[in-house]
Amino acid sequence: MPSLLSINNYYYKRGGAEAVFLEQNRMFNNIGWKVVPFSMHHPENLRTEWSRYFVNEIEYGSEYSLLGKIVRAPKIIYSLESRSKIKKILNDYPIDICHIHNIYHHISPSVLSLIKEHNIPVIMTLHDLKIACPAYNMLAIDGICERCKGGRVYNVLLHRCIKGSIALSTIVMLEALLHRMLHTYEKYVDKFVVPSKFYINKLIEWGWDSNRFIHIPNFVHVNHYQPEYNPGHSFLYFGRLSREKGLITLIKASTKANVQLSIVGTGPDEDEIRQLAQETSANVQFLGYLKGEALQNAVRSARAVVLPSEWYENAPMSIIESYALGKPVIGGNIGGIPELIHQDETGYIFTSGSVEDLAKILNKVSTIASGKLARMGRNGRTLVEAEYSEEKYCERMLKVYKQMGVS
Repeated sequence: MPSLLSINNYYYKRGGAEAVFLEQNRMFNNIGWKVVPFSMHHPENLRTEWSRYFVNEIEYGSEYSLLGKIVRAPKIIYSLESRSKIKKILNDYPIDICHIHNIYHHISPSVLSLIKEHNIPVIMTLHDLKIACPAYNMLAIDGICERCKGGRVYNVLLHRCIKGSIALSTIVMLEALLHRMLHTYEKYVDKFVVPSKFYINKLIEWGWDSNRFIHIPNFVHVNHYQPEYNPGHSFLYFGRLSREKGLITLIKASTKANVQLSIVGTGPDEDEIRQLAQETSANVQFLGYLKGEALQNAVRSARAVVLPSEWYENAPMSIIESYALGKPVIGGNIGGIPELIHQDETGYIFTSGSVEDLAKILNKVSTIASGKLARMGRNGRTLVEAEYSEEKYCERMLKVYKQMGVS
C-alpha cells in the first residue's frame, strides 16, 4: 500500500486549494493509499487522527502588534517547528511520495529540503503564482503587475503589496529573497502540477524551465452535481466580491445591456459594489454567501454564469462547477479562463475589463433561443465528464506519481 504525505496550510475547505487538497486525500484513501495529511491547527479544521503532528496556528493576516509581527516573522519565512513536526512523521511512518499544495507563510518551504533528505519525491500543485510573484497573484493596487520579474522582489515592499502593510510586505520580501538565494523550489521540488496552461506559460516567461511543469486540470465529483439545462432569466456571478473579479465592469455592463443579474458571495469591496448598483439603478439582486445545495440551486436557476475577472485567474473552479450544473459560462479573456471556455459551444469569451464587449455578450445571451443555451449547457456537462472528473484527475495524478517511481 503506497503512502502519500499530503501537505497544505489549512485542513478545512477554506478555498479552491483546500478543496483540491481535501478531495485528493479522500480520493487516494478510497483507492487504498495511506494518506498522511500535514497542516496547521485551526478552529475550523476537520477532525483527524493526524492533527497531533500539525503545527501551531499562525494567522498571517491577523492584526498582530508590530512586535507580534516581528516575533512571528522567522516562522513565516522559515519554520523550524514545521521541520520538527515533519521529521517526527518521517521517523514514525514510511512515506513513498509527498504532494504539497499551499505552504507559504504558515508551514513555510522549510520542510522541502528535509523531505528530500529522506529521498522522497516531491510534487507541488501551484494554485497561484507565488514561486514567481512574492504576493501570489501578480496584482497590485493599479492592476496587473509583473514588476518583480527578473528578481526585482523589492517591489513587493515598494508597493506594499501585502494588505497595504509595510511590515507584512517586508516579511514577504525577505521570504522571497531567502528562498531565491537557497533555490528552495528549484532544488527540492521534482515536478510542479499546474491546473492552467496559462500559468505554465507565464512561469516560463519568468525564467522557469518548461520541463518542470505538468498540466493537470482541476476536477469535481461529477455525481454530486445534478444539472439543469433549461435556462433561467437572470445572469449569475458567484465568488469573492473584490475589484479584481471585475464586478464593477459586470454591473456597468448589465445596466447597459438591461439584463437581470444575481450576485452570490461576500468580500472586501461589497459596499462599493452595492453602492454602484444603486447609483446605476442596475437590476441586481445580492444573494449573500451561499454554499452547498443553496449555491447549486442558484446556479441551476441562472441563464448563464459570468466570470468577469480582471486578474490572472488560474483555473477557476466556478467554471467547472457551472458546467457540471448544466450552465454555459461567459468569461473574460484573461489568465486561465479562455482555455476552459469553448467559444459558442460551452460559453462566450469577452475582452476583460470592457464594459462594451461584456454588455454586447450579455445582450446576445439574453436573446438566444432557450434550446441553444440548453445545448451549450449539455456541452459543458459532457466536457466535465470527459476532462474534469475525479476519475480523470486520479488517472493523471497516478501517472505523475508513477513517473516518480511510486505506484
